[in-house]
Order: sequence, then C-alpha cells, then structure tokens
Amino acid sequence: MNDLALTLAAGFHIFVREALLLVAVGFLVCGLDDLFVDLVWMARSLWRRATIYRRHKRASAESLRRPDPGAIAIIVPAWDEGDVIGAMLTNLTTRLDYPRYRVFVGLYPNDPKGAAAVAAVGDHRIQPVLCSRPGPTTKADCLNHLWRAVLAYETATTLPFKALVLHDAEDVVHPQELWVYDALIPRLAMVQLPVLPLPDPASPWISGHYLDEFAESHAKDLVVREALGAAVPSAGVASAIERQMLGRIAAAAGGEPFDASCLTEDYELGHRIKALGGRAALVRIRSGAEQVIVATQEHFPATFADAVRQKSRWLTGIALAGWDRLGWPGGLADRYMLLRDRKALAAALLTMAGYALVVLVLIDALLLAVIRPAGAAVETALPALLWGNAALLAWRLLIRAGFTAYAYGPAQGLLAIPRALVSNLVNAAAAWVATRRYRGMLQRGGQLAWEKTIHRYPGG
Repeated sequence: MNDLALTLAAGFHIFVREALLLVAVGFLVCGLDDLFVDLVWMARSLWRRATIYRRHKRASAESLRRPDPGAIAIIVPAWDEGDVIGAMLTNLTTRLDYPRYRVFVGLYPNDPKGAAAVAAVGDHRIQPVLCSRPGPTTKADCLNHLWRAVLAYETATTLPFKALVLHDAEDVVHPQELWVYDALIPRLAMVQLPVLPLPDPASPWISGHYLDEFAESHAKDLVVREALGAAVPSAGVASAIERQMLGRIAAAAGGEPFDASCLTEDYELGHRIKALGGRAALVRIRSGAEQVIVATQEHFPATFADAVRQKSRWLTGIALAGWDRLGWPGGLADRYMLLRDRKALAAALLTMAGYALVVLVLIDALLLAVIRPAGAAVETALPALLWGNAALLAWRLLIRAGFTAYAYGPAQGLLAIPRALVSNLVNAAAAWVATRRYRGMLQRGGQLAWEKTIHRYPGG
C-alpha cells in the first residue's frame, strides 16, 4: 500500500471521527432536551394521580354540562373545499350535541363548487361568508372575514357569543365538544382539544407517521408547556378562544385578530393570548360509556410530496418567519419552548447528517480492517457518547410507541418504531424545502397565498 493511500485513509478516518463527535454531541443535546420534557410529563402525571385524582372523580364531557350554555360561533375557512365541506357540515350539524351554536363558513367568489356544497346542506345554523377577493388569499385573511361576520351577527341579533371555535373543512368534530368549551371558558382564554389523525390503511407509513407525532404532542408536549407556564399554541382546529380575548387581540392589531401576513396564524395566536394575560390549556377529557377522548379527527396527507408541502409550511411559519415575527417573548419557559420549536429545523438536518455518517463509518471501518492507516488512534470518549445516544434513542422510540399505542392500539404502537425513520425523512425534506422557501420569501417580499393540501373526508 503506497504512502498516499495510507495518508488519505488516515485523513478520512480523522474526518469521520471528528464529524461523528460533532453530530453525536448534537444528538446528545437534543436527546437530553426531549428527556427533560418526558420527565416533566411523568412527574406531573404522577403528582396528579397522587393528589387531584385521589380527592376528585375524573370529569367527563357529560358532567360538565351547564343549564345555561352560552352561544358559540364555529368558524370554518374553506378555499377550494367543495369535495369535503358539504360532508363535514352535514356531519357536524347532525351529530353536534349542543343547543346554541352558529357556523360561519368562509367562501370565495371564484369557488362556486364550495358555495354550492355549503348551500346544499340547507341548515339554518350555517352562514356562508363571501370573502371580498378571489382566492386563494391567506387562511388568516379568510378568518378575518369570518371574524367580521361574527361581529355583524352579534350587532344584528344583540346576541353575544361566548367563544369562537376554529375548525377546518375536513374535521370530524366530536358531538360533546362544545360542552367542554362552554364549561371551561372564560376561566381559560383558550381551550385546545386533542387532534387525532385518522388511520389510513392505504398509507400506513406516510399518513401513519402523523398518528405517532400527534399522539405524543397532544398528550405530552402541550401538557408540559402548560405545566411549565409557557404559551400553549393553537393547533388551528379544535381550538376555542374566548370572544372577549379575541376582541382584545383584534383591538391591539387594528381590528383584525388574525395576521394575514402570517403562515401559521394559529401558532402565534397562543403567544398573543399569553402576552395579554390569558391562560390556555390542552384539555383531555373523555365522553360516553366507552370513555372516548373528546377530540377532533381528520385525514392527513397520504403522499410524501403532500406531507413535505404541509410540514414545510409549518416549519417556515414557526421556525423561520415566526422567529422574525415573535422574537423571544415571555419568560424562561416561553423561551425554552420557542427554542424547542425552532430547533426542529436543525434537528431534522442533524438526523440526515447522522444517517450519512452511518455510511461513512462503515467505509472507515472497512479501511481500518484492511490497511490500518497511521493515525487511527483508539477512541475512548466517543464510544461512551455513542452508547449514551443509543440509550436515548431507544427511550425516545419506546415513549413514542407508548403514546401511539395508548391512542390507537398496540399494532399501531409497534408500527411507530419503524415509522420514526419515515418521520425523519419527511421532516428532513420539509426542512430543506422550508429553508429554500423562506429564502425566496425574503428575496421576493411578495404577498403570501394559501398553500393547502388536498383534503379528504371519511367515507368520501
């Protein structure tokens, strides 16, 4: 073996070792961050079991019913949703068990199919609201039209609404949902119910990975945010905001509560509520003899391209544009959670670097076995670091599988382990697209449009 080959092999070994050390440290930081959230959730759960639930019987949605329920407005933005909005509204008005509500549906003048689908439902509690400009505008712009329609209805009827509930055109709404909002508002300024993606037998991997992420996020992560005193972001659906609080947000913003220049207006809404002194919480409560969680269900993207498109919008709005817009408000807990949200971009790219290093390590191991280049020193600290990361990874997969199994059963829980790879690939691709998209936004400075995925409704 000539000297040049030995030198190159030694240099390659040093590069792989240093790169592996750098990535391993990154994984360790992320793993410890996630472990801290896990431990907070566990401590909170054990404390509540040992104190609150020993003294008080767990409430159900039915036990929260009051004799004088308040009027609630449901607002549904619907651009190009003619395929699903009719079924969604029919299901909602047929199954929703609440005496005082009205549904405001945002439509566009260049979407006759959507308008026809809403009109065909034929329910007097549904009020179509036509946006002033052809679509697509932004979702926030449509929501602002709906806000103004709510105000006009209150003026015309002298009926004040207690809360406004956000829903999308593909949502399957739980029949007891409004009773939960009515009982907890105004004690809470925002109530977020869990969102549970619907399993899709035709897409067990792409659509399925949303099951794992939401099962963990809406049973643990949002709970920890509240426990630490940080802002709880709205999910954009199954969110009820106190009417007076939304009015205060609108007044502070010049009359419109939703920022039309924002890609993730729902995420920012939670931070604005916290800034005005309002309290928000994720509420998990059961209903009926089968003790089913009161939650909103919906189908999520079933193809890789659609999933990347959706998640890149989330990452752009939260981790990039949201950084510019929000900065680092609030106390230590708020800033910590903002850092967790914004690290998602770096974590996705770090994961891909880890996968690439696996290949490089295998090549390096082969070279070491064949030629033993000079400089291939025996490492002492790195193996311990790698074993620590392996333990954190095993813990992470176990936690995710546990939450998925709790929400969807043991079969889906087992699938959550290999689906973590799919989740990582989708998130990495979304991070790449989000970075390019954000750079384009900065260069163009143009008006945003409503970039939405194609929605499906169960049975459709």
